[in-house]
Amino acid sequence: MTTETRLDLTRLQRPTQSPPTKTAGQVRRSWFTRYVIPGAIVGGFLCLLMVTAGRQFLPRQSITVMPVFVMETQATQTDAPLFQAAGWVEPRPQAVSVAALTAGVVDELLVVEGQLVDRDEPIAKLISQDAELLLRQAQANLSLREGELARAEAELKAAKARLEQPVHLQVILAEANGMLAKSRTELARLPFLIEAARSAEGFAKINLRGKRAAHGGLTVRQVQQAENEYVTANATLKELLDRQPFLQKEVDALIQKVSGVETQLKLLVEEHRQSEEAKAKVQSAEATVVDAKVQVEQAELNLSRTVVKSPMRGRILRLLVSRGTRLMGLETAAGQNTSTVAQMYDPSRLQVRADVRLEDVPKIQIGGKVDIQTASTKDTIQGRILQSTSSANIQKNTLEVKVELIDPPESICPEMLVTTTFLAPKQKPDPTTASNLARISIPQQLIGADESGSFVWIVSPDLRAIRREISLAQGSSGVLREVTSGLTPTDKLIVQGRETLSAGKPLKILGEDQTLGK
Repeated sequence: MTTETRLDLTRLQRPTQSPPTKTAGQVRRSWFTRYVIPGAIVGGFLCLLMVTAGRQFLPRQSITVMPVFVMETQATQTDAPLFQAAGWVEPRPQAVSVAALTAGVVDELLVVEGQLVDRDEPIAKLISQDAELLLRQAQANLSLREGELARAEAELKAAKARLEQPVHLQVILAEANGMLAKSRTELARLPFLIEAARSAEGFAKINLRGKRAAHGGLTVRQVQQAENEYVTANATLKELLDRQPFLQKEVDALIQKVSGVETQLKLLVEEHRQSEEAKAKVQSAEATVVDAKVQVEQAELNLSRTVVKSPMRGRILRLLVSRGTRLMGLETAAGQNTSTVAQMYDPSRLQVRADVRLEDVPKIQIGGKVDIQTASTKDTIQGRILQSTSSANIQKNTLEVKVELIDPPESICPEMLVTTTFLAPKQKPDPTTASNLARISIPQQLIGADESGSFVWIVSPDLRAIRREISLAQGSSGVLREVTSGLTPTDKLIVQGRETLSAGKPLKILGEDQTLGK
C-alpha cells in the first residue's frame, strides 16, 4: 500500500470537550443525600432495636405477688349475727404470777387450785430458820455499831471540852512560867555568887600563902588543908563562871517555850483537829448504824417474805410448786419461772380468744357486741370486741381476736371452750350506697408508712414496680386492713423482695405467695 492511499482516521474523531465544573453547593447536597440521610435512618433503626431488645437483657428483681382481698358486703341489721367462731376463756389481760421474793424451800402450801383468796392472804410458807438466824446476826451487828457510835460521841464530847477549856495547855504554860522564873532568879543571883566565890578564892589563896610562908610553925596537915580549901574555892568560882552562859540559854529556851505554849493556847490547832476528827468518827459511826439498821430491816423483810402472800383478790388458777420445791427468789442467777408459786386471775375480768376466719376479719369492729355460749351455763354471756391480735394460724386460716366478757358468771373460768357469735354493729343508713359493696383488704404486713402516709408496692402491666399511696379505713386493725382508696380489685401486691424496690424497677414474678391471708 502506498502512502497516497492510506486512510486518515483521525479526521473522523470527535473533538474532545472538558467536563462540566460542579459548584460547592452541588457537592454538599450530593454528600448529604448520599451519606448523612441513609446513615441517620440506619442509626435510628439500630437505636430503636437496642432499646426494644435491651429490656429483655436488663437485670430483673425476682418477686412473689398476691392479689388483694375483695369481699362483697351487704347492709345488715343491727345486732344480727354475722358469723360464729370457736374460742377459749383466759384471764384479762393475763394471769397474775405469785412469786416468792426470797430464796428458799417450800415448807407448806396453804391454798388449792380454784380457791378464792383475799389480798395479802398467805398462799405458801418457806423454811424460815435461815432467815431467822440472819435477822439475829443483823441485830447483833446493829448493837455493835451503836456501841461504836456511843464511843465516838464520847470522844467528840471530850474533844469539845478540851477545845472550849484547854486546861492542859494552861497547866503546861504555868509550869513553863515557873521554870522560867526559877531560871531567871538563878541567873540574877549568879553575879553575887561569883563575887562571893571570888572572895572565898582570894581568901583561900592568901591563907595558903601564909601557911606556906610559916615553914616549921605549921604542920603538913594544916598546909594541905589550906591547899584543899584554895582548890575548892577556885573550882567553885570556875563553875559559877561557866554556868552563866548555859543558864542564859536555859532562860532563852524557857522564854520560847512559854511563847509557844501561849501561841498554842491561842490557836488551839491540835484541839480543833481532834474535835473535827471526833466529828468525822461520829458521822462514820452514824453511817454504820444506819447501814446496820438497813440490814436488820432487810433481814426482817426476808423473814416476812418466807410467807408468800396473794398480791390481789382472786382465784388460784394453778399451783406450780409442791412441798420441797427450791425457789430462787430475786437472785440474779434465777431463771424464768424459778420463783413462781402459783398463778391467779380476777374472776370479774375475763376475756375470750376467738379463732376468726380471715374472710370474716373485715367484719370485725372494735367495741362490737358478741354473744358467748358455753356448756357451763345456760345463759348467754354478753361480750365486747377488744382488739385483733397478731397471732394468725396458717393451718386453720384464722386470726385470734380478743373479746371481753361483760359480768361473767362465777361458773366461768379460764381455759373453758366457748362459742362466740359476732353481731352486726349499728350502722347509719346511706341511701347513696349500693346494697352490695366491694371492700378491699390487704395484709398489714405489706403496708409501709412514711411522712406522706401509707403505701404498698404493686406490679404494673409491663412488669415494673409501682409505689401506690393508699388510704386505710378508720378503726380497721389486725392482720388484714381495709383499704378505702388507692387500689383496685385487679392489682397485684408485691410480697417478697419489696424491701429493695425502687419505682420503675424491672421485675420477674416467681409465683403467687401462699403464706399471707390464704
